[in-house]
Amino acid sequence: MSSEISDCVKRSLNRYFRDLDGEQPTAIYDMVLRSVEHSLLEVVMDKASGNQTLAADMLGINRNTLRRKLCDYGLL
Repeated sequence: MSSEISDCVKRSLNRYFRDLDGEQPTAIYDMVLRSVEHSLLEVVMDKASGNQTLAADMLGINRNTLRRKLCDYGLL
């Protein structure tokens, strides 16, 4: 499964670079991490039916950390 996710990220990044059409990219690392984390939190919260404790367990992070991240992304 992780190779499927990795392949998806690679395809998306290749498309991103192609669409830049010669422009110089900046801050790619932060852009990718924020995009992936935001999507991850959305999906996991949906699968956990909004239950933060369950979602934190699914993610393997502390509930307070999850709550902070949800606030950061405007997902609360």
